[in-house]
Amino acid sequence: MYVKKEALLSSQIEGTQASLVDVLSVPKNVESTKTRNDVEDVVNYVHAMNYGLARLQELPMSLRLLREIHGQLLRNVRGSEKNPGEFRKSQNWIGAMGCTLSNATFVPPPVEEMNEALWNLEKFINSDAQYIPPLIKIAMIHAQFETIHPFLDGNGRVGRLLITFWLCQQHFLEKPLLYLSYYFKQNRLEYYDRLMRVRLHGEWEEWVKFFLKGIAEVSDEATDSAERIIRLKENFTDLVRNQAPNASYAIPLLDFLFENPIIARKDVVENFHVSSPTAKYALETFCKLGILLDADLEKQKNKRYRFQPYLDILERGTE
Repeated sequence: MYVKKEALLSSQIEGTQASLVDVLSVPKNVESTKTRNDVEDVVNYVHAMNYGLARLQELPMSLRLLREIHGQLLRNVRGSEKNPGEFRKSQNWIGAMGCTLSNATFVPPPVEEMNEALWNLEKFINSDAQYIPPLIKIAMIHAQFETIHPFLDGNGRVGRLLITFWLCQQHFLEKPLLYLSYYFKQNRLEYYDRLMRVRLHGEWEEWVKFFLKGIAEVSDEATDSAERIIRLKENFTDLVRNQAPNASYAIPLLDFLFENPIIARKDVVENFHVSSPTAKYALETFCKLGILLDADLEKQKNKRYRFQPYLDILERGTE
């Protein structure tokens, strides 16, 4: 769920309008084309995250890996016409929608200089620069990647994925439990401004301070969320044991909800091999206990149920 939250937040920085509920729901149930496209962007981010973490078991952090991740990120979604998995072969620029090269806010290096800068960045990523504290180093890596801007689309998302991959590769994170995009989204204007001031004025120290403050704040937020989730699970486990002691599937169903907080009756039938009436009774019992919320009150068939107390914790910051 933390991966999905990071995926959503990172995509929201780029203008995605999907909600966490949209992402956790089956995409075909999302009505508007705009929202469905946004959901697909986030789903691809999750795939790219999982793909990259798996590939890190086989490859070091490298330009090859970045291209592969980019290919996963833009596969069959908006931007798929912009050479997924390939570094740009033409000039790009950063600025307001509709701006041109002549009035852009920032123009990244031309292709020849971009390639040289990328090779230097790869060397720095894998260098044993012990004189640079690791969190300062990844702050520098992220800023430099965003400045090089090597893809025609998706640079911001790849750059934020890079943070998680490097921290996991260095074993500062055992699991991808840090959704730093939460901080970047809350401070979006300062995030872009700090990066720009590094490019134009060399204000590295100010950028690093901003980045480290984000690491600290999001670490506290993620830890607090984890503690609230643990307490929630303990409380509901006790509740289920006391109120539904004869249902052998009650505790497994509760565990299932922590991985699938939006479910339908067919999910219970398929995963617990029970009859449809039994699944309906289980879901209604969980509703009475305050664990589930009927998300489709007007519907009699294909109802969806939300594990709302859990979603309330996860949705914080994604509104």
